[in-house]
Amino acid sequence: MILEGGEVSQYYEVRGTGPTVVLLHPYPSDHSFWLPIVPILEARFRLVSPDLRGLGRSGVGDGPSTMRQIAQDVLRLCDALDIGRATFVGCSVGGYVLFELWRQARERINALALLDTRAGLDTDEGRLARLKNADETLERGTEWAVEQMLPRLLSPVTIASRSDVVEQVKATTRHASSAGMAALQRGMAQRPDSLPTLATITVPTLVLGGEDDQPTPVSELEILARGIPGAELKIIARAGHLAAMEQPEEVGRLLRDFLERHAR
Repeated sequence: MILEGGEVSQYYEVRGTGPTVVLLHPYPSDHSFWLPIVPILEARFRLVSPDLRGLGRSGVGDGPSTMRQIAQDVLRLCDALDIGRATFVGCSVGGYVLFELWRQARERINALALLDTRAGLDTDEGRLARLKNADETLERGTEWAVEQMLPRLLSPVTIASRSDVVEQVKATTRHASSAGMAALQRGMAQRPDSLPTLATITVPTLVLGGEDDQPTPVSELEILARGIPGAELKIIARAGHLAAMEQPEEVGRLLRDFLERHAR
């Protein structure tokens, strides 16, 4: 479905019944990133999964796609769907957005699940690499950009032996535009430092990620778990940055357990 109006149009899907859970996907995927775990959750929860601005079928907007803008997009979608409070799940950039959402509208959040994400800023080198990647994506296209990223997104085990998962990951990027990918890279490069936000998070929180995650290694997940009061930490074997696609049964089981205890 498409939500029109506002600065950009938003594509989203709703599946299942029960307490509402909003799922925010990673870069450069779209809402279909979550499909491998949907069957595990949809019998118990109402799953709302938008395409973040610049990715999937959602609009791009002008300038960098900032975390503040995307958080506002999410709130506008929640308002349109009469979602007063919900549990929010965010992977990678989806987690960056959830830190911003907490700063803007913590009263709307029942619980948080943060997957393969970090709170701190990029290094200077990392920020410059994002900006360079944005320029190269505009010049060389989305397929080139996705191919460059895959070795960092997936576990070596997945790359070597799970060609089906590699193709599924590529499929989640098929609607992305080079302009949208570049805008989101630039937005991530200028995101605020969320480390000071961690101690303010007072809702139940699950921190989850792959043991082979290169962009957000286990040490970064441990920083989140230590910084958020009472947070739970779960590490997924044989998974990288896209653990929910690489090990959907295990990630789905852990998410379902967490949601059954805290979503309402």
